[in-house]
Amino acid sequence: MNLLNCKDCLKEISSYLDGEMEPDLKRHLEEHLSLCHHCQVVFDSARKTIELYCDGRLFPLPLEVRDRLHRALRRRWEEKAS
Repeated sequence: MNLLNCKDCLKEISSYLDGEMEPDLKRHLEEHLSLCHHCQVVFDSARKTIELYCDGRLFPLPLEVRDRLHRALRRRWEEKAS
């Protein structure tokens, strides 16, 4: 597997934050984040939002909430990319 592109990276952020990611994919995501400032900002924002709302502890989000968050992040990313 090569480095992930931004679209693939955004699809996987929830899995990464939930700790539900294969080690190889995790390594590729971390490589992408180290090279892509835009994805790193999205990742940091998602993580900080979860931490703030969960008193500093990460908890799995319900599937519906995760889907809405992904759609909102994807829309925001596409707006910024254009």
